Amino acid sequence: MAAALALAPATTPAPTPLPHSPPPPHPLPPAHSVLGVSKSATTKEIKSAYRQKARKLHPDVNKEPGAEEQFKAVSNAYEILSDDSKRQIYDRFGEAGLKGGMGGMGGAGAGGPYSDPFDIFSQFFGGGMGGGGFGGGGFGGQPGGGRRRAVPGEDERADLQLDFLDAVFGVQREIAVSRLAECGKCAGSGSEPDTTPTTCGTCGGTGQVVQAAQTPLGVLRQVTACPDCGGAGQRSTPCSGCSGEGRVRERKTITLRVPAGVDSGSRLRVRGEGNAGRRGGEPGNLYVFINVKSDPDLRRDGVDIRSQTEVPFTDAILGTTVKVRTVDGEVDLKIPAGTQPNTTLLMSKRGVPKMGGAAGARGDHLVRVRVLIPESVTDEEADLVRKLAELEQAREPKAGGWFGKKKK
Repeated sequence: MAAALALAPATTPAPTPLPHSPPPPHPLPPAHSVLGVSKSATTKEIKSAYRQKARKLHPDVNKEPGAEEQFKAVSNAYEILSDDSKRQIYDRFGEAGLKGGMGGMGGAGAGGPYSDPFDIFSQFFGGGMGGGGFGGGGFGGQPGGGRRRAVPGEDERADLQLDFLDAVFGVQREIAVSRLAECGKCAGSGSEPDTTPTTCGTCGGTGQVVQAAQTPLGVLRQVTACPDCGGAGQRSTPCSGCSGEGRVRERKTITLRVPAGVDSGSRLRVRGEGNAGRRGGEPGNLYVFINVKSDPDLRRDGVDIRSQTEVPFTDAILGTTVKVRTVDGEVDLKIPAGTQPNTTLLMSKRGVPKMGGAAGARGDHLVRVRVLIPESVTDEEADLVRKLAELEQAREPKAGGWFGKKKK
């Protein structure tokens, strides 16, 4: 009897789990990326990053397209990461955790979730680069526009003396300069660290006061900077490291590359090596003024070199070859037969390299020939000269003699 076949119940295979889909990317760079710091960055590192980026991107300094939006983003990122409670929430939940529906990192504006970037900058540096926000009225058009703006650092001067050949071919030198540098303790703000600036009670934070004076024509009102806060609109505890100046004097050694072809009176600019700016201002420049020592044999004439050589009158008559000192060392110079006194001979491309010219472009070396005539001669030499004179007189007039045609 055939065994009954039992059909096993159809089994539905378990669905293969789909790989976990990553969450959608953050719509805008996170605060850490905006400042260029790691998630474990310390407060000091965050402040340092903000200081560098804010000073570089501030609209009063950087006029490039997009700098304003980058400045907002940097300010917003600093506001989050410099506050421990905000930073903890942000690290766990992102911007949405700080405030639902808030805009991205560049979304500051009227009624926005972030503070005015200028106020943050002002508190950090002890005075703003422009009091107003990014709304109507432009920079400085809002209340508080009287606050002091960033002040660029002053330029500094240094003098450098060079040897003649160093000026011709260029040289690398180290020079020591004294300048005002940003105070390391307060990062240039002038305020004691870990202190909070307060609104000036005299001007109410505007940085300006109105002075009234009675005149025959009535009351004259004049707006001036507040004498108590100096126009900053805030008062703070002066930094003990710089007495509130934000700058300290330091001595620094700078390696300077002097290009070939400089001369006395040349001025070289070293960008950013002058005095530090105030309240986030750009540093000044260092200007190095060149003075070149004279050379006993060689003289500069623009890009040309001039010198002289002496030859006996016999060599001037017969021709010869002499050694001449040039900036490249001693070089043979051919004196043609019949060279006249004070003749100038040219040695091509033996002069000074031309600054800004094509590679290898140089001036010339001009040599003036002095013909030496003896002050006294022996009897034998005198007899020879007389014989030469007789031969000179015997020449036909049209030959012109040894020294060319005689002048009438």
